[in-house]
Amino acid sequence: MTEPPRSPFDPSLNQMRSMGSEVVDLVTRFVDDRYAAPSSDYTDLAPLLASLSSPPPEHGTAFHELLETIETAAGKGFDTANPGFVGYIPGGGLFASALADFVACVLNRYTGVALPAPAFVQMEAGVLRWLCDRFGLPSTSQGVLTPGGSMSNLSAIVAARTAKLGDRYLDGTMYVSDEVHHSIAKSARFAGLPPESVRIVGTDDALRMDPGSLGEAIAVDRRRGLKPFLVVASAGTINTGAVDPLTEIAALAEREELWFHVDGAYGGFFQLTDRGRRALDGIERADTITLDPHKGLFLPYGTGCLLARDSDALRRAHEMQAHYLPRQSDDPGLPDFSSFSPELTRDFRGLRLWLPLHLHGVDTFVRALDEKLDLAGRVHQRLASLPALEVPWAPELSLVAFRPRDGTTEDAENLLQRINSSGRVWLSSAPIRGRTYLRMCILSHRSHPERMHEAAEIIAAAVA
Repeated sequence: MTEPPRSPFDPSLNQMRSMGSEVVDLVTRFVDDRYAAPSSDYTDLAPLLASLSSPPPEHGTAFHELLETIETAAGKGFDTANPGFVGYIPGGGLFASALADFVACVLNRYTGVALPAPAFVQMEAGVLRWLCDRFGLPSTSQGVLTPGGSMSNLSAIVAARTAKLGDRYLDGTMYVSDEVHHSIAKSARFAGLPPESVRIVGTDDALRMDPGSLGEAIAVDRRRGLKPFLVVASAGTINTGAVDPLTEIAALAEREELWFHVDGAYGGFFQLTDRGRRALDGIERADTITLDPHKGLFLPYGTGCLLARDSDALRRAHEMQAHYLPRQSDDPGLPDFSSFSPELTRDFRGLRLWLPLHLHGVDTFVRALDEKLDLAGRVHQRLASLPALEVPWAPELSLVAFRPRDGTTEDAENLLQRINSSGRVWLSSAPIRGRTYLRMCILSHRSHPERMHEAAEIIAAAVA
Protein backbone atom coordinates (compact mmCIF):
# COMPACT_ATOMS: atom_id res chain seq x y z
CA MET A 1 0.00 0.00 0.00
CA THR A 2 1.36 3.41 -0.97
CA GLU A 3 2.31 5.70 1.91
CA PRO A 4 0.16 8.88 1.96
CA PRO A 5 2.09 12.06 1.23
CA ARG A 6 3.58 13.61 4.38
CA SER A 7 3.52 17.31 5.21
CA PRO A 8 6.94 18.96 4.84
CA PHE A 9 6.37 20.32 8.36
CA ASP A 10 6.02 16.84 9.90
CA PRO A 11 9.45 15.38 10.72
CA SER A 12 9.83 11.61 10.71
CA LEU A 13 9.05 9.69 13.88
CA ASN A 14 12.72 9.40 14.78
CA GLN A 15 13.34 13.07 14.02
CA MET A 16 10.44 14.10 16.26
CA ARG A 17 11.80 11.97 19.09
CA SER A 18 15.26 13.45 18.65
CA MET A 19 13.95 17.02 18.57
CA GLY A 20 11.78 16.38 21.60
CA SER A 21 14.76 14.96 23.48
CA GLU A 22 16.81 18.07 22.72
CA VAL A 23 14.00 20.32 23.96
CA VAL A 24 13.62 18.30 27.16
CA ASP A 25 17.36 18.57 27.74
CA LEU A 26 17.17 22.35 27.35
CA VAL A 27 14.19 22.98 29.63
CA THR A 28 15.25 20.55 32.35
CA ARG A 29 18.69 22.12 32.37
CA PHE A 30 17.04 25.56 32.55
CA VAL A 31 14.87 24.60 35.52
CA ASP A 32 17.74 22.95 37.35
CA ASP A 33 19.92 26.04 36.85
CA ARG A 34 17.38 28.54 38.20
CA TYR A 35 18.48 28.28 41.82
CA ALA A 36 22.08 29.25 41.07
CA ALA A 37 21.45 31.52 38.06
CA PRO A 38 21.78 35.30 38.44
CA SER A 39 18.48 37.11 38.99
CA SER A 40 19.30 39.42 36.06
CA ASP A 41 21.88 39.63 33.26
CA TYR A 42 22.26 42.33 30.61
CA THR A 43 25.88 41.66 29.63
CA ASP A 44 26.74 41.54 25.91
CA LEU A 45 23.13 42.28 25.07
CA ALA A 46 23.66 44.59 22.06
CA PRO A 47 25.37 42.05 19.76
CA LEU A 48 22.77 39.43 20.66
CA LEU A 49 19.90 41.77 19.81
CA ALA A 50 21.61 42.70 16.56
CA SER A 51 21.95 39.05 15.58
CA LEU A 52 18.31 38.34 16.45
CA SER A 53 17.04 41.17 14.24
CA SER A 54 17.94 39.26 11.07
CA PRO A 55 15.05 38.03 8.87
CA PRO A 56 14.37 34.29 8.63
CA PRO A 57 16.52 32.43 6.09
CA GLU A 58 15.31 31.10 2.76
CA HIS A 59 16.51 27.65 3.74
CA GLY A 60 16.31 25.98 7.12
CA THR A 61 18.76 26.04 10.04
CA ALA A 62 19.79 23.04 12.12
CA PHE A 63 17.45 22.55 15.09
CA HIS A 64 20.24 22.33 17.68
CA GLU A 65 21.62 25.69 16.50
CA LEU A 66 18.24 27.33 16.95
CA LEU A 67 17.89 25.88 20.44
CA GLU A 68 21.29 27.29 21.36
CA THR A 69 20.08 30.73 20.27
CA ILE A 70 16.92 30.37 22.34
CA GLU A 71 18.90 29.29 25.39
CA THR A 72 21.24 32.27 25.04
CA ALA A 73 18.30 34.66 24.69
CA ALA A 74 16.62 33.18 27.76
CA GLY A 75 19.57 34.20 29.91
CA LYS A 76 19.17 37.93 29.22
CA GLY A 77 17.00 40.42 31.10
CA PHE A 78 15.60 39.85 34.56
CA ASP A 79 14.79 36.26 35.30
CA THR A 80 11.12 35.94 36.22
CA ALA A 81 11.56 32.19 36.82
CA ASN A 82 14.31 32.82 39.39
CA PRO A 83 13.69 32.22 43.13
CA GLY A 84 15.24 35.64 43.78
CA PHE A 85 12.81 37.46 41.49
CA VAL A 86 10.46 39.42 43.75
CA GLY A 87 9.88 42.41 41.46
CA TYR A 88 6.48 43.31 40.04
CA ILE A 89 4.34 40.16 40.44
CA PRO A 90 6.46 37.03 39.86
CA GLY A 91 5.48 34.46 37.27
CA GLY A 92 5.85 30.79 37.97
CA GLY A 93 6.12 28.71 34.82
CA LEU A 94 5.29 25.28 36.24
CA PHE A 95 6.99 22.46 34.38
CA ALA A 96 3.74 20.47 34.26
CA SER A 97 2.00 23.43 32.65
CA ALA A 98 4.71 23.63 30.01
CA LEU A 99 4.15 19.95 29.21
CA ALA A 100 0.41 20.61 29.04
CA ASP A 101 0.97 23.44 26.56
CA PHE A 102 3.23 21.22 24.46
CA VAL A 103 0.52 18.56 24.30
CA ALA A 104 -2.25 21.09 23.67
CA CYS A 105 -0.33 22.80 20.86
CA VAL A 106 0.44 19.55 19.08
CA LEU A 107 -3.13 18.22 19.45
CA ASN A 108 -4.36 21.66 18.34
CA ARG A 109 -8.01 21.16 19.24
CA TYR A 110 -10.37 24.12 19.10
CA THR A 111 -12.15 24.97 22.35
CA GLY A 112 -13.90 28.27 21.55
CA VAL A 113 -17.15 26.30 21.36
CA ALA A 114 -17.91 22.96 22.95
CA LEU A 115 -18.85 20.76 19.98
CA PRO A 116 -15.40 20.35 18.30
CA ALA A 117 -13.68 19.08 21.49
CA PRO A 118 -16.30 18.42 24.19
CA ALA A 119 -14.00 16.38 26.43
CA PHE A 120 -11.33 19.11 26.51
CA VAL A 121 -13.97 21.78 27.11
CA GLN A 122 -15.29 19.65 29.97
CA MET A 123 -11.83 19.47 31.53
CA GLU A 124 -11.55 23.28 31.42
CA ALA A 125 -15.13 23.79 32.60
CA GLY A 126 -14.56 21.45 35.54
CA VAL A 127 -11.65 23.51 36.82
CA LEU A 128 -13.66 26.72 36.38
CA ARG A 129 -16.59 25.22 38.31
CA TRP A 130 -14.16 24.34 41.12
CA LEU A 131 -12.92 27.95 41.17
CA CYS A 132 -16.45 29.36 41.32
CA ASP A 133 -17.16 27.06 44.26
CA ARG A 134 -13.94 28.05 46.06
CA PHE A 135 -14.93 31.70 45.81
CA GLY A 136 -18.40 31.06 47.16
CA LEU A 137 -20.24 31.89 43.95
CA PRO A 138 -23.66 30.32 43.26
CA SER A 139 -24.53 27.61 40.76
CA THR A 140 -25.57 30.33 38.30
CA SER A 141 -21.94 31.47 38.03
CA GLN A 142 -19.59 30.96 35.11
CA GLY A 143 -15.83 31.14 34.71
CA VAL A 144 -13.77 31.71 31.58
CA LEU A 145 -10.02 31.58 31.08
CA THR A 146 -8.49 34.65 29.43
CA PRO A 147 -5.00 35.69 28.27
CA GLY A 148 -4.55 37.66 31.51
CA GLY A 149 -6.02 40.00 34.10
CA SER A 150 -6.30 42.94 31.71
CA MET A 151 -8.64 41.01 29.41
CA SER A 152 -10.59 39.75 32.42
CA ASN A 153 -11.05 43.30 33.67
CA LEU A 154 -12.18 44.42 30.21
CA SER A 155 -14.82 41.69 30.05
CA ALA A 156 -16.01 42.53 33.57
CA ILE A 157 -16.43 46.23 32.71
CA VAL A 158 -18.28 45.40 29.48
CA ALA A 159 -20.57 43.02 31.40
CA ALA A 160 -21.26 45.69 34.04
CA ARG A 161 -21.88 48.36 31.41
CA THR A 162 -24.27 46.12 29.47
CA ALA A 163 -26.18 44.97 32.55
CA LYS A 164 -26.50 48.36 34.23
CA LEU A 165 -26.58 50.88 31.37
CA GLY A 166 -27.54 49.04 28.19
CA ASP A 167 -26.55 50.78 24.96
CA ARG A 168 -26.66 54.32 26.38
CA TYR A 169 -23.69 54.50 28.67
CA LEU A 170 -21.77 57.73 28.09
CA ASP A 171 -23.21 59.27 31.26
CA GLY A 172 -22.22 56.23 33.33
CA THR A 173 -19.66 56.55 36.14
CA MET A 174 -17.45 53.92 37.75
CA TYR A 175 -15.39 54.07 40.93
CA VAL A 176 -11.86 52.89 41.68
CA SER A 177 -9.27 53.66 44.34
CA ASP A 178 -6.11 55.64 43.68
CA GLU A 179 -4.21 52.35 44.14
CA VAL A 180 -6.13 50.36 41.52
CA HIS A 181 -4.26 48.62 38.70
CA HIS A 182 -3.96 50.77 35.56
CA SER A 183 -5.62 48.07 33.45
CA ILE A 184 -8.98 49.17 34.88
CA ALA A 185 -8.79 52.65 33.36
CA LYS A 186 -7.37 51.18 30.17
CA SER A 187 -10.21 48.66 29.98
CA ALA A 188 -12.77 51.42 30.58
CA ARG A 189 -11.37 53.26 27.57
CA PHE A 190 -11.60 50.12 25.41
CA ALA A 191 -15.15 49.63 26.66
CA GLY A 192 -16.06 53.01 25.16
CA LEU A 193 -16.30 54.99 28.40
CA PRO A 194 -14.98 58.56 28.45
CA PRO A 195 -11.90 59.09 30.66
CA GLU A 196 -13.88 61.37 32.98
CA SER A 197 -16.31 58.54 33.74
CA VAL A 198 -13.65 56.85 35.90
CA ARG A 199 -13.87 58.34 39.40
CA ILE A 200 -10.84 58.07 41.69
CA VAL A 201 -11.77 57.39 45.31
CA GLY A 202 -9.34 58.14 48.12
CA THR A 203 -7.70 55.53 50.32
CA ASP A 204 -7.09 55.29 54.06
CA ASP A 205 -3.72 55.13 55.83
CA ALA A 206 -3.45 51.43 54.87
CA LEU A 207 -3.98 52.36 51.19
CA ARG A 208 -7.39 50.67 51.09
CA MET A 209 -10.40 52.23 49.38
CA ASP A 210 -12.36 54.44 51.79
CA PRO A 211 -16.06 53.40 51.73
CA GLY A 212 -17.11 56.79 53.11
CA SER A 213 -15.44 58.63 50.25
CA LEU A 214 -16.95 56.12 47.82
CA GLY A 215 -20.46 56.79 49.11
CA GLU A 216 -19.96 60.55 48.86
CA ALA A 217 -18.67 60.31 45.28
CA ILE A 218 -21.70 58.24 44.24
CA ALA A 219 -24.10 60.70 45.86
CA VAL A 220 -22.46 63.68 44.13
CA ASP A 221 -22.75 62.00 40.72
CA ARG A 222 -26.39 61.08 41.25
CA ARG A 223 -27.19 64.72 42.12
CA ARG A 224 -25.50 65.74 38.86
CA GLY A 225 -27.80 63.43 36.91
CA LEU A 226 -25.10 60.89 36.10
CA LYS A 227 -25.50 57.11 36.31
CA PRO A 228 -23.16 55.31 38.73
CA PHE A 229 -22.97 51.68 37.63
CA LEU A 230 -19.73 50.01 38.77
CA VAL A 231 -17.30 49.93 41.67
CA VAL A 232 -13.97 48.10 41.37
CA ALA A 233 -12.24 46.90 44.53
CA SER A 234 -8.74 45.43 44.78
CA ALA A 235 -7.91 42.11 46.42
CA GLY A 236 -4.21 42.86 46.60
CA THR A 237 -3.04 46.15 45.09
CA ILE A 238 0.00 46.22 42.81
CA ASN A 239 2.04 48.57 45.02
CA THR A 240 1.57 47.21 48.55
CA GLY A 241 -0.78 44.22 48.30
CA ALA A 242 -3.52 46.09 50.18
CA VAL A 243 -6.98 44.50 50.25
CA ASP A 244 -9.89 46.91 50.05
CA PRO A 245 -12.70 46.48 52.65
CA LEU A 246 -14.63 44.10 50.43
CA THR A 247 -17.58 43.47 52.74
CA GLU A 248 -18.30 47.17 53.25
CA ILE A 249 -17.91 47.94 49.55
CA ALA A 250 -20.14 45.00 48.62
CA ALA A 251 -22.87 46.27 50.95
CA LEU A 252 -22.62 49.78 49.53
CA ALA A 253 -22.69 48.49 45.95
CA GLU A 254 -25.77 46.40 46.71
CA ARG A 255 -27.50 49.37 48.35
CA GLU A 256 -26.69 51.65 45.41
CA GLU A 257 -27.44 48.93 42.82
CA LEU A 258 -23.91 49.04 41.40
CA TRP A 259 -22.05 46.17 39.79
CA PHE A 260 -19.32 45.01 42.19
CA HIS A 261 -16.10 43.86 40.53
CA VAL A 262 -13.04 42.63 42.45
CA ASP A 263 -9.64 42.73 40.81
CA GLY A 264 -7.93 39.79 42.48
CA ALA A 265 -5.35 39.25 39.73
CA TYR A 266 -2.51 39.30 42.25
CA GLY A 267 -4.09 38.32 45.54
CA GLY A 268 -7.19 36.34 44.65
CA PHE A 269 -5.72 32.86 44.88
CA PHE A 270 -4.83 33.36 48.54
CA GLN A 271 -8.53 32.54 48.90
CA LEU A 272 -7.37 28.90 48.86
CA THR A 273 -5.69 29.39 52.27
CA ASP A 274 -7.35 29.98 55.65
CA ARG A 275 -5.56 33.30 56.19
CA GLY A 276 -6.31 34.39 52.66
CA ARG A 277 -10.03 33.72 53.06
CA ARG A 278 -10.07 35.92 56.16
CA ALA A 279 -8.21 38.70 54.34
CA LEU A 280 -10.53 38.46 51.32
CA ASP A 281 -13.78 38.23 53.29
CA GLY A 282 -16.56 39.66 51.13
CA ILE A 283 -15.13 38.59 47.79
CA GLU A 284 -17.90 36.01 47.53
CA ARG A 285 -20.37 38.90 47.12
CA ALA A 286 -18.73 40.15 43.93
CA ASP A 287 -20.53 40.16 40.59
CA THR A 288 -17.24 39.45 38.81
CA ILE A 289 -13.76 38.49 40.01
CA THR A 290 -10.51 38.77 38.06
CA LEU A 291 -7.87 36.14 38.82
CA ASP A 292 -4.46 35.44 37.32
CA PRO A 293 -3.46 31.77 37.58
CA HIS A 294 -0.11 32.87 36.10
CA LYS A 295 0.44 34.65 39.42
CA GLY A 296 -1.21 32.86 42.34
CA LEU A 297 -1.15 29.37 40.83
CA PHE A 298 2.37 29.80 39.38
CA LEU A 299 1.33 29.01 35.80
CA PRO A 300 2.98 30.36 32.62
CA TYR A 301 2.21 33.91 31.55
CA GLY A 302 -0.92 34.23 29.45
CA THR A 303 -3.27 32.46 31.87
CA GLY A 304 -5.95 34.75 33.29
CA CYS A 305 -9.45 34.04 34.56
CA LEU A 306 -12.77 35.81 35.06
CA LEU A 307 -15.48 34.49 37.35
CA ALA A 308 -19.02 35.90 37.04
CA ARG A 309 -21.84 35.44 39.53
CA ASP A 310 -24.51 35.58 36.79
CA SER A 311 -23.55 33.57 33.72
CA ASP A 312 -26.45 35.05 31.73
CA ALA A 313 -25.21 38.61 32.35
CA LEU A 314 -21.73 37.65 31.15
CA ARG A 315 -23.19 35.90 28.11
CA ARG A 316 -25.42 38.86 27.14
CA ALA A 317 -22.37 41.12 27.08
CA HIS A 318 -20.30 38.86 24.81
CA GLU A 319 -22.36 36.42 22.76
CA MET A 320 -22.89 36.83 19.02
CA GLN A 321 -24.18 34.27 16.56
CA ALA A 322 -22.89 33.35 13.10
CA HIS A 323 -24.32 30.75 10.74
CA TYR A 324 -20.91 29.23 10.01
CA LEU A 325 -20.14 28.37 13.65
CA PRO A 326 -20.74 24.86 15.04
CA ARG A 327 -24.02 24.19 16.79
CA GLN A 328 -24.34 25.96 20.14
CA SER A 329 -24.09 24.02 23.35
CA ASP A 330 -27.35 23.75 25.29
CA ASP A 331 -25.61 22.23 28.32
CA PRO A 332 -24.75 24.80 31.05
CA GLY A 333 -22.04 22.49 32.30
CA LEU A 334 -20.41 22.32 28.87
CA PRO A 335 -20.18 25.98 27.80
CA ASP A 336 -19.19 27.65 24.57
CA PHE A 337 -16.38 29.82 25.96
CA SER A 338 -16.64 32.26 23.04
CA SER A 339 -20.06 33.23 24.39
CA PHE A 340 -18.44 34.54 27.58
CA SER A 341 -15.40 36.44 26.30
CA PRO A 342 -14.21 38.53 23.32
CA GLU A 343 -12.28 35.56 21.94
CA LEU A 344 -13.57 33.25 19.23
CA THR A 345 -10.25 31.67 18.30
CA ARG A 346 -8.49 30.57 21.45
CA ASP A 347 -5.97 27.95 22.43
CA PHE A 348 -6.76 25.11 24.81
CA ARG A 349 -5.31 26.98 27.77
CA GLY A 350 -7.37 24.93 30.21
CA LEU A 351 -4.93 22.03 30.05
CA ARG A 352 -2.11 24.11 31.57
CA LEU A 353 -4.40 24.56 34.60
CA TRP A 354 -6.01 21.12 34.70
CA LEU A 355 -2.81 19.06 34.48
CA PRO A 356 -0.80 20.59 37.37
CA LEU A 357 -3.84 20.73 39.66
CA HIS A 358 -4.54 17.04 39.09
CA LEU A 359 -0.88 16.06 39.10
CA HIS A 360 0.20 17.88 42.26
CA GLY A 361 -3.14 18.15 44.06
CA VAL A 362 -4.73 21.32 45.43
CA ASP A 363 -3.05 20.93 48.82
CA THR A 364 0.39 21.43 47.27
CA PHE A 365 -0.72 24.83 45.97
CA VAL A 366 -2.29 25.73 49.32
CA ARG A 367 0.94 24.93 51.17
CA ALA A 368 2.97 26.95 48.66
CA LEU A 369 0.69 29.97 49.09
CA ASP A 370 0.81 29.65 52.87
CA GLU A 371 4.61 29.64 52.64
CA LYS A 372 4.54 32.95 50.73
CA LEU A 373 2.41 34.54 53.46
CA ASP A 374 4.90 33.31 56.07
CA LEU A 375 7.90 34.57 54.12
CA ALA A 376 6.41 38.04 53.64
CA GLY A 377 5.81 38.28 57.37
CA ARG A 378 9.41 37.32 58.16
CA VAL A 379 10.89 39.71 55.59
CA HIS A 380 8.72 42.54 56.89
CA GLN A 381 9.83 41.84 60.45
CA ARG A 382 13.51 41.87 59.44
CA LEU A 383 13.29 45.04 57.36
CA ALA A 384 11.23 46.83 60.00
CA SER A 385 14.07 46.16 62.47
CA LEU A 386 16.47 48.28 60.38
CA PRO A 387 16.45 51.90 61.66
CA ALA A 388 17.51 53.24 58.25
CA LEU A 389 14.37 51.90 56.56
CA GLU A 390 10.77 53.05 56.62
CA VAL A 391 8.48 50.00 56.40
CA PRO A 392 5.03 51.48 56.97
CA TRP A 393 2.60 48.73 55.99
CA ALA A 394 2.47 45.23 57.43
CA PRO A 395 1.77 42.84 54.55
CA GLU A 396 -1.85 41.76 54.19
CA LEU A 397 -0.73 39.18 51.64
CA SER A 398 2.81 38.57 50.34
CA LEU A 399 4.04 42.04 49.37
CA VAL A 400 6.44 44.20 51.41
CA ALA A 401 7.12 47.87 50.55
CA PHE A 402 9.91 49.96 52.08
CA ARG A 403 12.14 52.97 51.45
CA PRO A 404 15.18 54.73 52.94
CA ARG A 405 14.01 56.71 55.94
CA ASP A 406 13.95 60.43 55.09
CA GLY A 407 15.54 59.58 51.73
CA THR A 408 14.91 61.14 48.33
CA THR A 409 13.72 59.40 45.18
CA GLU A 410 17.35 59.26 44.07
CA ASP A 411 18.29 57.58 47.37
CA ALA A 412 15.59 54.96 46.83
CA GLU A 413 16.64 54.26 43.25
CA ASN A 414 20.30 54.01 44.28
CA LEU A 415 19.36 51.55 47.00
CA LEU A 416 17.39 49.51 44.46
CA GLN A 417 20.39 49.42 42.13
CA ARG A 418 22.69 48.22 44.92
CA ILE A 419 20.26 45.46 45.88
CA ASN A 420 19.66 44.25 42.33
CA SER A 421 23.37 44.33 41.48
CA SER A 422 23.85 41.43 43.91
CA GLY A 423 22.58 39.10 41.19
CA ARG A 424 20.74 37.10 43.85
CA VAL A 425 17.56 39.14 44.16
CA TRP A 426 15.61 41.47 41.86
CA LEU A 427 13.20 44.06 43.29
CA SER A 428 11.11 46.77 41.63
CA SER A 429 9.99 50.22 42.73
CA ALA A 430 6.70 52.11 42.80
CA PRO A 431 5.58 55.70 43.46
CA ILE A 432 3.18 55.80 46.42
CA ARG A 433 1.71 59.12 47.49
CA GLY A 434 4.51 61.05 45.87
CA ARG A 435 7.37 59.01 47.31
CA THR A 436 9.36 56.17 45.76
CA TYR A 437 9.17 52.82 47.55
CA LEU A 438 10.96 49.57 46.86
CA ARG A 439 8.75 46.53 46.82
CA MET A 440 9.20 42.80 47.28
CA CYS A 441 6.39 40.60 46.03
CA ILE A 442 7.05 37.05 47.22
CA LEU A 443 5.04 34.73 45.00
CA SER A 444 7.39 32.46 43.06
CA HIS A 445 6.96 28.77 43.81
CA ARG A 446 10.78 28.59 43.87
CA SER A 447 11.17 31.26 46.58
CA HIS A 448 11.82 29.50 49.87
CA PRO A 449 13.01 30.60 53.35
CA GLU A 450 16.73 30.33 52.61
CA ARG A 451 16.63 32.63 49.57
CA MET A 452 14.26 35.14 51.18
CA HIS A 453 16.46 35.28 54.30
CA GLU A 454 19.40 35.91 51.99
CA ALA A 455 17.42 38.62 50.19
CA ALA A 456 16.63 40.39 53.46
CA GLU A 457 20.30 40.34 54.44
CA ILE A 458 21.31 41.67 51.01
CA ILE A 459 18.90 44.58 51.58
CA ALA A 460 20.31 45.15 55.06
CA ALA A 461 23.85 45.23 53.69
CA ALA A 462 22.84 47.57 50.86
CA VAL A 463 21.24 49.94 53.36
CA ALA A 464 24.37 49.90 55.52
